[in-house]
Amino acid sequence: MPLSVRLDVFLDVACLFKTRSEAQRACKAGKIDVNGQRGVKPQKDIKPGDVIEISRPLGKRQRLIVQNVAETHIPKAEARKLYEDVTPPPSPAEQQMLDLMRLAGPKRRHPSLGSPDRDERRRLRREKESGI
Repeated sequence: MPLSVRLDVFLDVACLFKTRSEAQRACKAGKIDVNGQRGVKPQKDIKPGDVIEISRPLGKRQRLIVQNVAETHIPKAEARKLYEDVTPPPSPAEQQMLDLMRLAGPKRRHPSLGSPDRDERRRLRREKESGI
């Protein structure tokens, strides 16, 4: 195992982002902090012991401590052993706010219903265009 790897590679290999390019965009957008340093670049070297904070949607912040590093993709179960998630759980007030935001968000289609048919696609498109 290497001693250090690029931040974007680590975020991708550790399954914290779906792709390396998505991890790069998050770094460039200033959503990743390393050891308290804000706005780090994707090419920053990460080594065991570093603390990474990731800004997630709805104002959540994920806090990780790097345990080990890897340059190549590994199974997801092993990838989760590369870091320790020390994110504090949300307070009851924060949890209530997150639940409200989730309920107020856009209506989601249940996956078991399959793809929308022609009429449903047209209805969804009209709703989207009208801003409902």
